[in-house]
Amino acid sequence: MPVVAHEGANIHYETQGPAGAPVLVLANSLGTTTAMWDEQLTALSQRFLVVRYDHRGHGRSSATPGPYTIELLGADCLAVLDDLGAARASLCGLSIGGAVALWVAAHAPDRVERLVLCCTRPAFPPPEQWADRAALVRAQGTAPLLDVLMGRWFSPSFEDTDGAMRRRVDGMLRTVDPEAYAGCCEALGAMDQTAVLAAVVAPTLVVGGAHDPVSPPADAAALATGIAGSALVVLSGAAHLANIEQPARFTEAVLSHLADPPAIRGDRVRRSVLGDEHVDRAAAGATEFTAGFQDLVERTAWGEIWTRPGLDPATRSCITLSMLVALGHFDELEFHIRGARRNGLTGAQIAEVLLQTAIYCGFPAANRAFAVARRALHERDD
Repeated sequence: MPVVAHEGANIHYETQGPAGAPVLVLANSLGTTTAMWDEQLTALSQRFLVVRYDHRGHGRSSATPGPYTIELLGADCLAVLDDLGAARASLCGLSIGGAVALWVAAHAPDRVERLVLCCTRPAFPPPEQWADRAALVRAQGTAPLLDVLMGRWFSPSFEDTDGAMRRRVDGMLRTVDPEAYAGCCEALGAMDQTAVLAAVVAPTLVVGGAHDPVSPPADAAALATGIAGSALVVLSGAAHLANIEQPARFTEAVLSHLADPPAIRGDRVRRSVLGDEHVDRAAAGATEFTAGFQDLVERTAWGEIWTRPGLDPATRSCITLSMLVALGHFDELEFHIRGARRNGLTGAQIAEVLLQTAIYCGFPAANRAFAVARRALHERDD
């Protein structure tokens, strides 16, 4: 495994993915190791040369005496890029890893292609809480933190029936040098990067967890507001370690931001919902006069809204069917009913959606919607 010496520490990192592919650096949360990204590695390494590294004093990176600062930890990240020979990279960091990625993006903008900030904030007040935690770890090690961290890192609905996740968290936490953990706590307590948000120019995605007590959704929204042009995704059913608790939706959000322009992913999702025949017919009918509208539909409706991970495709289909009935758009209702089937809805579930519209949209609208649905579903069954 590669190791780079920087400011007295040996920083361990590892790579996976095609040589020559765009570089993506994953920066860990406090008290974890590169193993926290295991659920993302397969998907991300198909498109990127993925670089995972341990903060100093975590995992296989050596510890140094304090004081630690976000500047020091950010310089460690840049040292990894330098050792790899990567002039530019995309960065994805969670919690303190997100704070490090933010520092690099603000202070070395020429090195950052795209940015994903997960479950993080530009400041984590009050500093007293970090000083107290640092003192606890220096006195008793990291073991007393396990119960508290499990409650913060995972939402109340998270099931760890066999204790496998608790053992995984405990295994990562035990690798952390107490002095290094304490130093990182003090770095977070002293950090306030609010003033540098305007210096971030890389296209940015902010990912939050709906149940995150460390970086609540309101703080994720404030962070996204502070970075010009950034996008925000809040994952339901996730707390602080959103990438572990909601791995598929987290990975999709990251890949959508890093890998696919909106028009490309819009075309992909549009075809998966409406079918190749419909999309090809619409493309063939486009003219110079309508080209701008077709591009708007593909980029915005399909590339930006339908691809958001906050709702699954079947739920989006339910919402779309209801709105089309309410607005009387029955021509579009027919092909969206077929799309709802492609998104996993059964005929019985579609009937339930239309039955609900009878109450809120009116019986005549629902009556016509059922007629359209019978035709669409019969054609599919043929």
